[in-house]
Amino acid sequence: MSGPWDKRSPPRPPRAGGPPPARRPPPPAERTEAPAHAANRSELRLYGLNALHAVFARRPEAIRKVYLTEARIPALKPLLAWCVKQRVGYRVVEEGDLDRLAASTHHEGVLADVLKVEPMPMGDWLRALPEGRPVAALWLDGVGNPHNFGAILRSAAHFGVAGILLPRDSTLALSGAAARVAEGGAEQVPLVRMGNAENAIGQLRGAGFSLAATVVRGGDALFAATLPQRLVYVMGAEGEGMDAQLAAACDQRLSIPGSGAVESLNVAAATAVFLAQWAQRNR
Repeated sequence: MSGPWDKRSPPRPPRAGGPPPARRPPPPAERTEAPAHAANRSELRLYGLNALHAVFARRPEAIRKVYLTEARIPALKPLLAWCVKQRVGYRVVEEGDLDRLAASTHHEGVLADVLKVEPMPMGDWLRALPEGRPVAALWLDGVGNPHNFGAILRSAAHFGVAGILLPRDSTLALSGAAARVAEGGAEQVPLVRMGNAENAIGQLRGAGFSLAATVVRGGDALFAATLPQRLVYVMGAEGEGMDAQLAAACDQRLSIPGSGAVESLNVAAATAVFLAQWAQRNR
């Protein structure tokens, strides 16, 4: 079964004076498709059922190609009908072909090439924020693991975070793995590109935000702290923690108290705890 972009040209007539030459069957497209890292730079190779459902719900026009296993047809009938109507290519393939296309076995039976959404400038994001309502944002200082990033996006969507703030020189970007772990959260939370740190802090404070550095030790206990209605949690890198100068520039330093049996939570788990406490205090 295939979509509208899988049409093949009719066979050529046989040569005069002899039998037709043997024709080598064309290799299936899913076996010759470029690997994920070689895809069009304007596109993202996204996989996971909830990730694709979220893209289809919010920006279907971004979908360029779809690959799925036969078992996923019932769950994706509305998407496939839309593909036929809009002449967007889709193809039913084997599980192993999706493994190669996704460079992962965690594709959940579906993969799509979709247009990327570039991070929005800080000024545009600030102007679009609602007035008179509590707003939380996350500043990711050095976070790089795609699975942690995906888990952060999922928590951010769950708690209604207004944006993920990325430093000017950060290479962090949405990937197929992050989008799958986010379970649709990647479509709900905008990414925001900041300028230099000093200017970004000034812009945020000018818009009424306080900044809270999240530290493993030496901060005020989160569960007893006062959390303002407009708050940016600054989350440090896995392992090294956050930049010391950035932490010193924040208005608060917060830690999650625990039993001491382990040194700390990882950045994704810690993010969920910090956001839950802010939501409980401000909603």
